Amino acid sequence: MTDSTSSFDDKQIPILKQYLHRLLELGGSDLHLKALGKPYGRVQGEIMPIGEDVQSREAMMTLAKELLRGRFGEFVQNKEIDLTFRLSDEFRFRVNMFFQKDGVGMVFRTIPSEVPTIDGLGLPQQLKKLKDVQRGLVLITGVTGSGKSTTMASIINLINENKRKHIITIEDPIEFIHKDKYSIINQRSVGEDTNSFANALRSALREDPDVILVGEMRDLETIEIALHAAETGHLVVSTLHTPDTKETLNRIIGMFDAKEQNRIRGALSSTLNTVVSQRLVGTRQGRRIAAVEILFKTPRIGELIKQKRDDEIKEALQDGKEVYGTQTFDQALLDLYYDEIISEDEAVANATSPDNIKLIINGVLGVKDKNRGDKLDGDDEGSKEDTIKIKFNDF
Repeated sequence: MTDSTSSFDDKQIPILKQYLHRLLELGGSDLHLKALGKPYGRVQGEIMPIGEDVQSREAMMTLAKELLRGRFGEFVQNKEIDLTFRLSDEFRFRVNMFFQKDGVGMVFRTIPSEVPTIDGLGLPQQLKKLKDVQRGLVLITGVTGSGKSTTMASIINLINENKRKHIITIEDPIEFIHKDKYSIINQRSVGEDTNSFANALRSALREDPDVILVGEMRDLETIEIALHAAETGHLVVSTLHTPDTKETLNRIIGMFDAKEQNRIRGALSSTLNTVVSQRLVGTRQGRRIAAVEILFKTPRIGELIKQKRDDEIKEALQDGKEVYGTQTFDQALLDLYYDEIISEDEAVANATSPDNIKLIINGVLGVKDKNRGDKLDGDDEGSKEDTIKIKFNDF
């Protein structure tokens, strides 16, 4: 896999670099460029202008050719394409390029040079148990821009730092660059190192893997092969664009014909090890952190999945917080609130059950054990936000 860089003959890439430097100066996460439009950036979650020059159709088409070089024909044929751009050894960007009504559009998303850690991201400590998982399916879910890729990279890093494994990643494009530590890692980019997720995943099964990362389970074929890999003793880590555990199950099962759905439900009841569903919320210090719903495989949850009792899973997550480390979104928000990382308003605004959150915070509902574990009575540690070293950057 190769990053797009510049040459002495480029005309538009030097201008692009100026915009990217400006974005970084502002602490932004995304640069938006489009034909007949001004450059915009996303800074602390908000879109704002970062330049006044309107991009012509010709300039944007030239920039596309300079960035893509030999892949420009693929872009014209498919009408969109993913790649990475290296601004320097320290700063890389994930790029999505597409056609829109006025010409070419592009979005550049920053990729931190440092591979994230669970501690650095402020994720729950119980996720560290994933380093000991030998087989099954681990899914990171959430809406676009909720930090799925960042969390997934932190899990791979956790395994890499603690276990002797062979890890294969299949990504579109490669984002975080992992170096061999205790594990050996082979990273493959769809479109450059392989033609598709499904092809690479099928090939990975013949490459003596322990862990397979699939950047996204986009289609039925990829999901089928991933389930097979998980069933045959591999650990498969992937993402889905679903907001929570229940919708994750519905999405996977719904991809299959009705006659196959009972079989898939049975497979998930035994192979689904973990679902981490996340939402980014604002901290008191103006940063963003993930509030996460966590499903770990338990006998009760396995039976609920198998018996089509998906509506009862939320209660099982809530009840299993102290024993298994499972939790709902609202429990996660309460943890962040009591750790003084987020405000009451932020907790209520992002809650699944806002009224209940209000009542719990104000001491009206006596369900402390279910919603806060042994921390609901408060502690004297003060804010823990200062321990968060790497912010979620909308990945």
